[in-house]
Amino acid sequence: MVNSAKKILLVEDNPDHAALALRALRRAEVDGEVVVMVDGEHALSFLDAQAERDLPTVILLDLNLPGISGHDVLRRIRQTSQLKTLPVVILSTSDEEQDKTLSYQLGANSYMLKPVEFDDFVCLASCFSQYWLKFNQACH
Repeated sequence: MVNSAKKILLVEDNPDHAALALRALRRAEVDGEVVVMVDGEHALSFLDAQAERDLPTVILLDLNLPGISGHDVLRRIRQTSQLKTLPVVILSTSDEEQDKTLSYQLGANSYMLKPVEFDDFVCLASCFSQYWLKFNQACH
């Protein structure tokens, strides 16, 4: 059974970026729990453990992770039957076309650049939460 509470899985290895994202989400008054995983391995283990009962509503996934890259995490999510429809939003500092293209080819639902300015990050967090937590209709 899937829990109706809204949950965001933030996969981010940089503690400063994670803290900034959490601060922006709080400032934007995002209505939902945020679970932070520091690398791809932990994120995949978390998702495997949650697959039958309490999946996150959406995943915010960094690309440059130690060990298992963000692209590899995305690839594994899309290859897992219980996870393949889970919304995955890439949140990266990379503006490289090949990163964007590969992300979409692997099944990313969206690709967002991490804003440099905090106010821009709050705006992004607000728009993100409005769309993914309020208006988007999940199928899992």
